[in-house]
Amino acid sequence: MFLPIGDTPNPRGTPYVNYALIGINIAVFLFLTLPLTLSRPDITDPLLLEYLEAIGARGAIPVQAIYQHITAYDLFVFRYGYRPAEPSVLTLFTAMFLHGGWLHLAGNMLFLWIFGDNVEARLGRLRYLLAYLATGLAATLFFALFVPDSQVPMIGASGAISGVLGFYFLWFPRNQVKTFIFLFPFIITTLLVPARVVLGIYLVISNIFPFIADFGAESGVAHGAHIGGFLAGVLIAWVANRMPDFALREGEKTEPREPSGVERVRRSLQAGNVGQATLRFLSLSPVQQGRLASDELLTMGDYLLDRRDYHGALSIFRRLISERPNDPHLDRAYLGAGKALLRVVRNPVTARDYFLTAIDLAQNDEIAEAARRHLRAMED
Repeated sequence: MFLPIGDTPNPRGTPYVNYALIGINIAVFLFLTLPLTLSRPDITDPLLLEYLEAIGARGAIPVQAIYQHITAYDLFVFRYGYRPAEPSVLTLFTAMFLHGGWLHLAGNMLFLWIFGDNVEARLGRLRYLLAYLATGLAATLFFALFVPDSQVPMIGASGAISGVLGFYFLWFPRNQVKTFIFLFPFIITTLLVPARVVLGIYLVISNIFPFIADFGAESGVAHGAHIGGFLAGVLIAWVANRMPDFALREGEKTEPREPSGVERVRRSLQAGNVGQATLRFLSLSPVQQGRLASDELLTMGDYLLDRRDYHGALSIFRRLISERPNDPHLDRAYLGAGKALLRVVRNPVTARDYFLTAIDLAQNDEIAEAARRHLRAMED
């Protein structure tokens, strides 16, 4: 089993819209789904007969016997889930907030919690909400294209969440996803995996292949909705990248031309928003990253150290060391690399070399003393 359980780096601030969406989905499940699941449908409801016909309740099986296995939630889903054979604007939206069980809800909310905060930070609250709903609608309609005569209701937030994953795939290619690997009894561990690898597996292995294999059949998983939502997210993100002033947050001064990615990183650093600057930095190409000043890189490396993203911090420090061998800030880079390496690899020999080099290159007593302090701690 391979299960994403987190990502890094994460933006500063609270993703209020993402939390609200998670809260709404959980509230609907607790206060609507669970009570209706424990009760029987109203036998006088005219929709009951339509539902029984749709599920094929005919022939030698008594209707009463079938009725005993139907819950009020089954009928509710039949009314408010999206049925391609009888589409409606209302069910396009209501279907997004209904789930079939605890596992269905938990899986969807886990993915939304992991990936939604970064996308909300990039889009802003209102645009994130609109993008979430738009990709959810696109996912449902894409799904309906392949089963236009189906009376089976489609429910769940996974189409909209797949749209969020599409945004993430395009905008945060260098992020890392913390993945729990459970291959009992041989492997039980967690690994940091590049975001595009995780999301590529989600799209291709978990959805495209099953969608092709089950084409024409009505399986319990709406793979077509997942694919449609993901593609919609990628498309909207691609278009958004080409819109003037898209990346400027509310209240910032606008300019006639769209600022470059490097300029946006610098603006965030100047505003003291190191978390946002680091997110933007990680979305740049290697060439663009190389245009930033050494002190800017070190600020983001120290930020990742504080956030315990040791792999990300080590990458920045090592790059500065390898690409700028005569830089006056190398003492800070070696010190930061030593601290990160000590936690990532736990190899005291290699970390000690970095600390000793930091002492040799130290431009001030503070750097030298910090390196000596780490060396003394390693000896204790």
